[in-house]
Amino acid sequence: MSKARRGELRIRLPVGFVYDRQDKVFLNPDRQVQESIRMLFETYRRVGSAHRVVRVFQEQGIKFPMRLHSGPSKGEVVWRELTVSRVNEVLHNPRYTGAYCYGRRQQRRLHLEGRVHVEYAPREQWHSLIPNAHEGYITWEEYEQNQESLAANSCGGPERRKYPAREGPSLLQGLALCGRCGKGMTVRYHHRRGRLGPDYICPGKEQRLAKPICQSIPGESIDDAIGDLLLEVVEPHALEVALLVQEQVQAKIEQSDQLRYQQVERARYEAELARRRYMQVDPENRLADSLEAEWNEKLRELERCREEYERRRQEDRQVVDEEMRAQILALARDFPRLWQDPRTPDRERKRMVRLMIEDVTLVKGDEITAQIRFKGGATKSLTLPRPLPSWEEWRTSAEVVEEIDRLLDEHTEGEIAEILNARGFVSGQGKGFHARRVRVIRRAYRLKSRYTRLREQGWWNLTELSKKLATHPTTLKKRRAAGVLGLATVRLNDMDQYLYQNSDQARSSAQNSTGSTEV
Repeated sequence: MSKARRGELRIRLPVGFVYDRQDKVFLNPDRQVQESIRMLFETYRRVGSAHRVVRVFQEQGIKFPMRLHSGPSKGEVVWRELTVSRVNEVLHNPRYTGAYCYGRRQQRRLHLEGRVHVEYAPREQWHSLIPNAHEGYITWEEYEQNQESLAANSCGGPERRKYPAREGPSLLQGLALCGRCGKGMTVRYHHRRGRLGPDYICPGKEQRLAKPICQSIPGESIDDAIGDLLLEVVEPHALEVALLVQEQVQAKIEQSDQLRYQQVERARYEAELARRRYMQVDPENRLADSLEAEWNEKLRELERCREEYERRRQEDRQVVDEEMRAQILALARDFPRLWQDPRTPDRERKRMVRLMIEDVTLVKGDEITAQIRFKGGATKSLTLPRPLPSWEEWRTSAEVVEEIDRLLDEHTEGEIAEILNARGFVSGQGKGFHARRVRVIRRAYRLKSRYTRLREQGWWNLTELSKKLATHPTTLKKRRAAGVLGLATVRLNDMDQYLYQNSDQARSSAQNSTGSTEV
């Protein structure tokens, strides 16, 4: 314990560090190991998520070093696919800052099961922590920033509000605060007018008691106002930002290319080493066959690494050609188009927002008030009109309702839909018309049906006409279809149903015109 307190106790080092003969710690002399670890930290600083770091390494075809702690190859460094657990292990380890620490992990025996449980202790319970004890990969300030970012990304952390930016379109995810109780607001999505829109909801302090929510605010207008504000703030510096992005993209590509080339060199060295072992063995020795097989395997691995390197290099050349550079500069001069481009991922928009905005406090009253706090302490207040309820937004215009009421006197619902579409009318949801939609609007606004209107004008249905003329309804239908019924008909609906002229009215009309009572 005394040696650990002084930083002299020799303990297992994470990958990237080695001991010399005097038990002093220095960086691994393997350049590929160093570059891989530095790339991990730089990638996390850029993407802000362990899962995204793993995805970047997979997309670039880069492996990560790992030191074996058991087995015949104990102490050797091997290369494996990077995993999320490895990323978290590296980011949480303070040794990469050059600090000596002891007591991070504590063992506790589970008496009932007889197993040993290892858990990480809080920093204040560590036995020793000596900053700047040896050379590191990052500074202590960067380590602290990574710990804050990891804590914010944790879904089970005490500050649930600051979770990482995800795929949804909500710009204020994790940044919205309730102006009534001060709690962080969650996001719920809904489809409105064919668009996925957010609602910012504060469950309130008494959520566990099933009490009503504190407030719920539609977020589409808020996000639009925040986007316009950012365009106003960022536009003067858009060209500088684009040039910086271009330089960073080029640097990341060159770094990835260098790491992949080092993988090829390592495979070439291992193949050469296998060839030497094979050439130094007597051909009659039985080991020659296994050494030859090992040599062939190393040659195949070398060829695979070389092909992968050439393929990735060709893709990188296509990424940084002159055309793309011109596109970056063009987009910088037209930043609004970049922000509004549907190909820009929502995750990246939210990350840009978080670079400039600390949080936004929302209050819903007669109007919606948004208090924006920028990084550095500057503030700005926005006042937005309160959105209409969805039923009011979807209300059919009075002009369309009046037109349907007028057309019902002469046309069926299907015919009315065709007339409205031809005249360019749309429903409250911005859609065209069909017979069912016309019927729904007629019932919603309590308009008289076509049947009621025609009945009030004295038209008979088929049953009444059949009784009056003492004729079977089927016979009347056949006569109407043949055009020999002798009475006027009017189409009732789109299902080939008709109403018939009152026979008394028809007889009276005939007497007035001919002076005869015959029909």
